[in-house]
Amino acid sequence: MSDDPLSPPSPTPASGRTVARTAAVIPAAGRGVRLGPGAPKALRALGGTPMLIHAVRAMANSRAVSLVVVVAPPDGAAEVKSLLDAHALPDRTDFLVVPGGETRQASVKLGLDALPPGYDIVLVHDAARPLVPVDTVDAVIEAVRDGAPAVVPALPLADTVKQVEPAAGPGEPESVVATPDRSLLRAVQTPQGFDRATLQRAHETVTDNVTDDASMVEQLGRTVVTVPGHEEAFKVTRPLDLVLAEAVLARRRLNDGF
Repeated sequence: MSDDPLSPPSPTPASGRTVARTAAVIPAAGRGVRLGPGAPKALRALGGTPMLIHAVRAMANSRAVSLVVVVAPPDGAAEVKSLLDAHALPDRTDFLVVPGGETRQASVKLGLDALPPGYDIVLVHDAARPLVPVDTVDAVIEAVRDGAPAVVPALPLADTVKQVEPAAGPGEPESVVATPDRSLLRAVQTPQGFDRATLQRAHETVTDNVTDDASMVEQLGRTVVTVPGHEEAFKVTRPLDLVLAEAVLARRRLNDGF
C-alpha cells in the first residue's frame, strides 16, 4: 500500500496550506441478530461480497481517506484481516484491523486509540451502511475541514413521527403523547466526521451507552452540524434491507459498471 500512515500531512499544490489527513473507523464487531442466525452482519454477502468490504471500499473511494481502521469481533480479527487481504482495495489507502469491545461505543474507542499520529479528521462509519456514495463521504470531510467539530449526513423524514408512552408488554398498544414537527427532524446516517481531539475527548468523558458518536459530542456542549445525506446510505438491519441493497448494487453495476 502506497501511503505511510505515519507520514506527515501534505500541502495542497494550489494553496500550499497543510491539509488535515483523514482516517475512517468502521466498527464491525456486532452480531446483527435482526438479520437472523449465521455470520456477523458485517460479513453477510451483498452481491457476492461481504458488506464489510463494500463499506471499506466506500470509505477508501474518497481520495481524502488514507487510512481505514476496521474494528473486528473480539475473536475474529484474523478472519477480518484475511478477508481484507483477499479483496481488491485501493493501493493508496492503508488498512488496520483491531479487535473490538463488548459495545459499539467501546469498539469505536478501540479503533480511535489505534490511530497513529498525523490524522486530525476521523470518520466513524457503520459497516452495515455498505452503499454510501463517495460524494456524501467527501461532503462530511469538507465540513470538518471548514471548522465544524462534528458533522453528520442527514435526511428529512418522509413519515409523520409519533412520541408514545412505552407499552406495558410486547405487542400491547402504546398511547401517543405528542406529534413532533417533522420539518425539524432528521434521520442521521454515517459516516459521521469529527475533529479528532473532539472525538477523543467525547470518548474519554461520556460514559453512557449512546447510539452514535455525534450524540456524545453533543453532551460535551459542542455543535454538531448536518450535511445532506443520501437515500442509498441506508442501514442494512433487516432481511428486507438486504433485498433493497442487492437491488441498488445491481442497478449500480448495470448503469455504472460498479
